[in-house]
Amino acid sequence: MEENDVFTGKTVEEAIEEGLSQLGLSREEVEIEVLEEGKKKIFGAVKAKVKITKKQTDGARAVEFIDGLMAILGINAVSEVVEDGEKIEINITSTDSSKVIGRHGEVLDAVQCLAGAVSNIGREVYKKVVVDCENYREGREKTLVELANRLAAKAVARARRVTLEPMNPYERRVIHSTLAENPDVKTISSGKEPARFIVIIPNNEKPYEPRERGVRGDRHERGGRGDRRPHGRDRGDRHDRGERGERSARPAGGAPRAKKEIHFGTFLGNSAANKDGGEEN
Repeated sequence: MEENDVFTGKTVEEAIEEGLSQLGLSREEVEIEVLEEGKKKIFGAVKAKVKITKKQTDGARAVEFIDGLMAILGINAVSEVVEDGEKIEINITSTDSSKVIGRHGEVLDAVQCLAGAVSNIGREVYKKVVVDCENYREGREKTLVELANRLAAKAVARARRVTLEPMNPYERRVIHSTLAENPDVKTISSGKEPARFIVIIPNNEKPYEPRERGVRGDRHERGGRGDRRPHGRDRGDRHDRGERGERSARPAGGAPRAKKEIHFGTFLGNSAANKDGGEEN
């Protein structure tokens, strides 16, 4: 609670001492503003006047800011300092916690960022500020730990790396720390903020194998949805299927051109023209 009052004395120093005595505070705990210097006149004297205000803690300043912000946003909420030491922890209680938290904690993270800036005004050494809403962060952390372990197991089973959705720095730290002791995978961060994400890389990751020229690899290996064509049919077969293939070789508005021999090579199961000059069916 902020305390302030005006105190008087024959001199400024006397007024200050009087104020500190009544408030039960030390000079380090207050801010002093001199309102009037004491001076003597021919008839009497003018007393010195000072205003003494108890300094707000960094946490109290952050709480005052958050309460004001919630009022501007039209959210019925009250915040309180849970811890105000090496780290400041603030909890917000609201009748509509979903508005305070936002999707995946986006609103809560924004409030935390602003509260951290406010609480560190005038400080040379940055003090960490954590803003929570009804233990949301604890539940979110548990979810992230489960997600990290599940996706790590998936990466190892498939021998392929797994890319997670973009996360904020706090959530990325949870993923990294969860898998730090996992002997089967390693994690790296990639991308730029705010779209920075984590990649889980299994130690048994399959090396990249370039496809031989002229061979179209299976789309499943390329991360696609699979080959939508019936098995055994290749794109090159269109040129050998009679009318459709011929139509593609006919100039617009002209007579059919002589068929051009097409050699696909043995990789696709087709061969060149037979020795008798005819074409395979």
